[in-house]
Amino acid sequence: MPTIYDIKPAFQGLLRPLVVRLAAAGVTANQVTMAAAVLSCAAGGALAWRPQSSWPLLLMPAVLFARMALNAIDGMLAREHNMKSPLGGILNELSDVVSDAALYLPFALVPGLSSAWVTAVVLLAIVSEMAGVVAVQIGASRRYDGPLGKSDRAFLFGLLGLLGGLGVAFGRWTDFVLAVACLLLVITILNRSRKALAEIATAP
Repeated sequence: MPTIYDIKPAFQGLLRPLVVRLAAAGVTANQVTMAAAVLSCAAGGALAWRPQSSWPLLLMPAVLFARMALNAIDGMLAREHNMKSPLGGILNELSDVVSDAALYLPFALVPGLSSAWVTAVVLLAIVSEMAGVVAVQIGASRRYDGPLGKSDRAFLFGLLGLLGGLGVAFGRWTDFVLAVACLLLVITILNRSRKALAEIATAP
């Protein structure tokens, strides 16, 4: 099943000139990783502080797009400009999980959204990322399989933020959307686990 992650190569191509300039300026991959985490925590904090206001919700699409760009940039700096490091690997994985929680859990405080469903989505998202990382532990590659990967979750919550910020009332329809997201995350966890096992089974 196609996901937003599939357009990553094209997105990276657009960002590459900026990445070259950042590398020349001495910006490191780890600095970009931490900047994405700080941005995520700040945006999530604003929403937790003012869950009934429209402006933190309206900020979400821009923040999530910026976070996706920063995530792509830190990876390109690491791979293409010799900045890979064990610390960078740890920061990259941990900051993604922390950023997801910081950005999405405050949605549980937004009037009309089910706190139970939002929390379930966040918990399943963490498990899905763990499934992707555990693949490396058993000898497979880091798995990013969908159907609801990191970029897809960003699109979902960015859209909810935009709609809520524009005054669209949340209610039963968002319960359904979040329930479907939970189902897709369960499928994502199964897909990542299954494909990791298949990968090591066919390894020479």
